[in-house]
Amino acid sequence: MKTFTKLSLLCVLTASSSASAFMITHQQQPTKHCHQQLRSYLSSLGGEDLGNTPQQNSDDQQQPKNPKDFFARRADEDRTRRLEERLNQLEQENAKMGSSPKTQQLPGSSSRGSDRGSNAINVSSSREPQNPSNMIATKSPKLLVQGGSLKTWSFASPSITRIHVCLKTDGRPLDADISLWQGPDNTPHKMRVYVEDGAVRPFTAVMETPRSPNTIQIRNTGQLEFPLAAHVLAETDEESDVPSARSNPLQGPPQTIQGGALKTYPFDPSVDSVQILLTTDGRPLNARIELLQGPNNNKQVMEVYTEDGMDRPCYLVIETPGSGNVVRVVNSATVEFPLTAWVEPFVVGASGYSPTEPVIGGDDGFVKQW
Repeated sequence: MKTFTKLSLLCVLTASSSASAFMITHQQQPTKHCHQQLRSYLSSLGGEDLGNTPQQNSDDQQQPKNPKDFFARRADEDRTRRLEERLNQLEQENAKMGSSPKTQQLPGSSSRGSDRGSNAINVSSSREPQNPSNMIATKSPKLLVQGGSLKTWSFASPSITRIHVCLKTDGRPLDADISLWQGPDNTPHKMRVYVEDGAVRPFTAVMETPRSPNTIQIRNTGQLEFPLAAHVLAETDEESDVPSARSNPLQGPPQTIQGGALKTYPFDPSVDSVQILLTTDGRPLNARIELLQGPNNNKQVMEVYTEDGMDRPCYLVIETPGSGNVVRVVNSATVEFPLTAWVEPFVVGASGYSPTEPVIGGDDGFVKQW
């Protein structure tokens, strides 16, 4: 019995040792096989085996021994390559659009416009606003209105949403009445205009026509010796090329002018024209707009009436040549009818004004006598 027990224990010990040896052998083989596959994969990516000792380059740079560092380096290279491809794609798109645009360098930037680190401003992308009086004159025929006479323009189409009016003279004073008729005995918008020189400062205004039919009436209240040239252009929402309150919204903060109050807006001599927008919250609008150049020297005066300042806002563009220009807006209504005003520069620097250029006066003939 004792002999049988000893033989059983010996068989059990032998079987356990064999099983443990078999498990150790088979556990080491997969690990070794995985390391071999990892080395072969990394060697295919990096060009050399991680199991071998890396050789130094001429620049004394070594491949990283740690696989994490290797993959981090590969990620940086891929990111850099994608950025380079994106930059090349943008350069090709700019080349297809046309010739290289002119750039304006900011202070402290590189003198080379093609450098990627330079702070260059694309000047060709920003469009300078055009003079609306010239645009209206080129798109609509001229009609001469003699002193004391009246002309009308009727529009029956309901698709017309606004009407541009431009009045000019050959250098003489301009004095006119402009009215918008809508139906019998209904004048929702009218203006009284006086300009000292209709050639230097042509009158330009936009009259909104949300409903139809509409008729524009222009009366020359001056004398027979002072005719004026009238241009009337009708536009729809789909064909809106001339600047207006809808197509050219003002960016500055508005100012509220209470009934009976006034606001003044001085402008630099480099400002060639000023845009003015007057609105209300749906109440009537009564205002007086003046362009002053010097003390109590009115160059242009406009009296505006609108039955609904929200539905029919008043949008004007005033030419301001020379220096010392001041725009004055007066709310001629009572205190119950405030208005909101935007007065901003429209065209700046187009006349080539230089602050260092003097104004030379005097008579040459008088100087030669001395």
